[in-house]
Amino acid sequence: MSDQFPTDPAASNRVPPPAGENWERAALERIALAAINEQRAARRWKIFFRFVLLGVAALIAWGVFDFTGDKVSKTARHTALVDMEGEIAANSNASADNIDSALQSAFEDDGTAGVILRINSPGGSPVQAGIMYREIRRLRAKYPSKPLYVVVDDMCASGGYYVAAAADKIYVDKASIVGSIGVLMDGFGFTGLMDKLGIQRRIHTSGENKGAFDPFSPETPEMTAHAQEMLDQIHTQFIDAVKEGRGKRLKDDPQLFSGMFWTGEKSVALGLADGFGDADYVAREVIKQPDIVDYTQKESISERVVRKFGAAVGSAAVHTLMVGGKMQLR
Repeated sequence: MSDQFPTDPAASNRVPPPAGENWERAALERIALAAINEQRAARRWKIFFRFVLLGVAALIAWGVFDFTGDKVSKTARHTALVDMEGEIAANSNASADNIDSALQSAFEDDGTAGVILRINSPGGSPVQAGIMYREIRRLRAKYPSKPLYVVVDDMCASGGYYVAAAADKIYVDKASIVGSIGVLMDGFGFTGLMDKLGIQRRIHTSGENKGAFDPFSPETPEMTAHAQEMLDQIHTQFIDAVKEGRGKRLKDDPQLFSGMFWTGEKSVALGLADGFGDADYVAREVIKQPDIVDYTQKESISERVVRKFGAAVGSAAVHTLMVGGKMQLR
């Protein structure tokens, strides 16, 4: 007789229907089998939850101890690299706190032969940009033997260029976007729409100008004049910083400080940049130290999780409420 194997995986667990005097035994076998299956299921769930808890514990440990793999140690002679990516704002990766801390670490390292600040930014807060500009000037004066070069990636516009102007030299790609030396203050006005819908704005203030620039109230000539005065003051500060940093390299062009932007190729012709090259080129050919050490401040895993699951939501809500009347170098 040949061996017979059931094609159904559950066939081996089936108990034949009760017959005659064996029905009690069959019932007990079914009860025992159900108990065994329940124990197996419980064991599987227990193992699953243990793996989940182990993963959560590993995630917490990773965040607490910050195993980012980007810690910089004292090394032989090298080129230091700091990346400034995205919008310049107090709570962004391109904040003055992050960039200044990274630059300080880079300059303080005895092995640093020169520093590259690689910028890819459309601009942002004039306050943050001004803080970074002054810190770069301070570090260059404190460490005169360690030059700082800016390397432009896709974009170095407005507030990004404000920061770049503090460097010894600026290197770009021919297709980079450079310039936009100007200031804007944007917002919305809904008064016409409110009139059509029959909506009345009710706002009570203490101080005649406290409700200025409210998007649901009509703009007045006095508000417009005051806003323009502030914009002109910040624009002048921006222009003075660029002239201080770039000096006689700037060409005499009426569009230079108009807010216009140009390609990297044109920016070299206008004196806004000094030459063409990426970070590897500057490290190898200019600083003469091809070994690059990255000092960029990195987010830990825990910070990334918090930002994605809560902090960013609240920040975005506040940003949306306060977007009207916000000064930006963009």
